[in-house]
Amino acid sequence: MIRKLSSGEYRLYSRKVNPKTGKRRNLGTFKSRPAAEKHEREVQYFKRH
Repeated sequence: MIRKLSSGEYRLYSRKVNPKTGKRRNLGTFKSRPAAEKHEREVQYFKRH
């Protein structure tokens, strides 16, 4: 899940909410949306291999 920050950067959050904090985990901050989308695909690949 990618959100745009007020600073103009994009942050990748986990899809599930962390039960301990009640928030989503930050999986990295990126300068551009394509970079964040690329990393999201890498994360999904890693989770299944």
